[in-house]
Amino acid sequence: MSEQLKRRIGFGLLTAYGVGVMVGAGIYVLVGAVAGAAGVWAPLAFLAAGAVAAPTALSYAEWSARVPEAAGEAAYIRAGFDMPRLAVLVGLAIVVAGTISAAAVLRGGVGYLTGIVDLPIWLGVAGLGLALTLVAGLGVLESLSLAALFTVIELAGLALIVWAGMGAAPAPDYVTAPPPGFAAIGAGAVLAFFAFIGFEDMVNMAEEVREPTRTMPRAILTSLVVTTLLYALVSWAAVRAVPLEELAASERPLALVWQETRGGGAAGFSAIAVFAALNGVLAQVVMAARVLFGLGKAGGVLAVFHHAHPRFGTPLPATALVGAAVIGAALLLPVDVLAGTTSAVLLAVFVLINAALIAVKRRVPDAPFRVPMAVPVAGVALSLLALVAGLAGQG
Repeated sequence: MSEQLKRRIGFGLLTAYGVGVMVGAGIYVLVGAVAGAAGVWAPLAFLAAGAVAAPTALSYAEWSARVPEAAGEAAYIRAGFDMPRLAVLVGLAIVVAGTISAAAVLRGGVGYLTGIVDLPIWLGVAGLGLALTLVAGLGVLESLSLAALFTVIELAGLALIVWAGMGAAPAPDYVTAPPPGFAAIGAGAVLAFFAFIGFEDMVNMAEEVREPTRTMPRAILTSLVVTTLLYALVSWAAVRAVPLEELAASERPLALVWQETRGGGAAGFSAIAVFAALNGVLAQVVMAARVLFGLGKAGGVLAVFHHAHPRFGTPLPATALVGAAVIGAALLLPVDVLAGTTSAVLLAVFVLINAALIAVKRRVPDAPFRVPMAVPVAGVALSLLALVAGLAGQG
């Protein structure tokens, strides 16, 4: 086994990976919930969530240029605070969050699949989970190329929704919309934030990216801008075309938009949702395995994961463990609170990452890519505010 990953990823594939993991399956199920909270102003809720994520994404962009390592968050905490134990805990938290998120998306995707093909849930979970784990183990170029194909399919589906919503007669709720309310938009933004989880996964690919100090920041910022605009357009099309009560009650809101505007069945959109789920699961397995690989560099119990296959150039032991954990969690754990749990874990990590950047910028101001000090300060404040608001909402 080698201890080096292969640098095979360029700007295009990395950006596609970022867009794909953020779009994932989230937008296919979250639009209804956000519309239920923010009403016809759901597009503003998505834009607000993107604004909350933006300072942290900029902080990640600087970190990715300063410390282009696989276990991104753990390496950043170690560089910022010189606290190895906290760094390992943060890295493991990212692995757990990625595994839980992938399990939830896998279970949801199989739910869509069983609406098209008659098969037991357990067989779909095990079969798709194993297949995606094998792809992740075969090579990062192969994994991200397949993820890019899934992303194209997802984006085509979302473009169809925007087109359908634009051409539909406006729903009564849209015509008689009340003035925007700060509380409602804020509540919708907390829910919408889950749809932006994913840009932080990109930094864990740093050891496989060509010219990482230049490529990583550009890809992170590009993927965040593209995704934010896409979410705003899709949610606008949805609230314009479908009454809010129906949209909020639907478990398949975008399929509902298509049915309401174009007529006919929704099997096509169920298929697209399955591809979205496959993309989300594959991206999370690839990411979590890289974090484990990076954590193993420091030695100790986790050293067993710091090995890459000499032919495939992938962290095979870490990939196998993560894939097995995703399949097991998808079969055994309830999924109703997984989105909230994942968001809470990552928001807490975001607070620490921004604080670590403040600390390191004071000691070493120069970096290949730099953001103003106000950026991580805003990242701490906004992430902490969103974390408190999310926990209060769960309570």
